[in-house]
Amino acid sequence: MTITPQQPHGALRSYGRIKARPIKAKQAELLGSLGPKVEIPESSFAPRDLMPEAKAFWLEIGFGGGEHMAGQAERSPETLIIGVEPFLNGVASALRHVEERGLANVRIHQGDAREVAARLPDGCLDRVFILFPDPWPKSRHHKRRLVQSEFLVELARLLKPGGGLRFATDWAEYADWTRKRVPATGLFSATPADTAVPPADHLTTRYEEKKLGDCPPVFLDFVKA
Repeated sequence: MTITPQQPHGALRSYGRIKARPIKAKQAELLGSLGPKVEIPESSFAPRDLMPEAKAFWLEIGFGGGEHMAGQAERSPETLIIGVEPFLNGVASALRHVEERGLANVRIHQGDAREVAARLPDGCLDRVFILFPDPWPKSRHHKRRLVQSEFLVELARLLKPGGGLRFATDWAEYADWTRKRVPATGLFSATPADTAVPPADHLTTRYEEKKLGDCPPVFLDFVKA
């Protein structure tokens, strides 16, 4: 897998480090063997080109260790899931899940989700997941949050009418931030739901289990108008 994490020109970085502890030998092997087979080719980012027979196309932004992405892909083999993650250790972990489950409907890009979004065609996605992104809790860092008006407009461009955007966080202020900004675009409507209860199709992530935030997980589902 070619490791070239990038971000759109002039955009503030919305994530922290891209590598931490040494990668385990097996995962390092997968980066070199399986990685090139599942990475998105430079020739085309169009989901239909990546899996022509797919009946739906989903995007997961910041998939962490890949547990949710792999679980959803296993549940929905006729859906192509594109996963974007800047953290190299997370990509290596996700490749292990892909191999162990024999998944043929996952494509991975290591880098900035905004760079990927800019290269995807209009109305190509059925669902987008943003689960437990970096909260950047200090006020002076809020400008680095992924959920910004400009990026929400970009996601609305990518989603089909009626397509879903799911956001989850365990930081109360970030939940409030998102509740205000998504409907304010005029491009999404909130789906009535008890946001304190995980959606029926949610799969718990490793990060979620760590309970590092300041509140229980909050799930917000929006629909492209």
